[in-house]
Amino acid sequence: MGFRQIERCTDVSHNSVINWVKQAAQQLPEHPPIETIPDVGELDELQTFVGSKKT
Repeated sequence: MGFRQIERCTDVSHNSVINWVKQAAQQLPEHPPIETIPDVGELDELQTFVGSKKT
């Protein structure tokens, strides 16, 4: 969900939502503790097509 969608759902300015996210991010630690870093991770692919389709 994007900032503007949150704006529409909550009737709060998207600028306020962005400020809330920035304030919450400042409260996070710079790096996660070593014991919480997983040994295995998963990454999903995202492929997009940009341009005109020629058929």
